Amino acid sequence: MIVLACVLAIFGLFGSIRPDLIWVISESWKSNDATEPSDLYIISTRFGGIVCFLSGIGVIIALAVA
Repeated sequence: MIVLACVLAIFGLFGSIRPDLIWVISESWKSNDATEPSDLYIISTRFGGIVCFLSGIGVIIALAVA
C-alpha cells in the first residue's frame, strides 16, 4: 500500500509541475494542430496532480501513524 501511495504522490507531483509533458504523451496525437495544450487542460491537469499528490501524502501519513 505504501508503494502505491508513493507512486500516486510522484505522478501527482509530476502532473502538477509538467502538465505540458503529460499532454504530449497522452493527448497530442488526438489533435490536428498539436502545438500546445489549452489553458483549461493545463489548469485541470495541475489541479488533478495536486489532488493526487495530496492523496498520496495523506495515505503515507495515515500508514505511518497507524
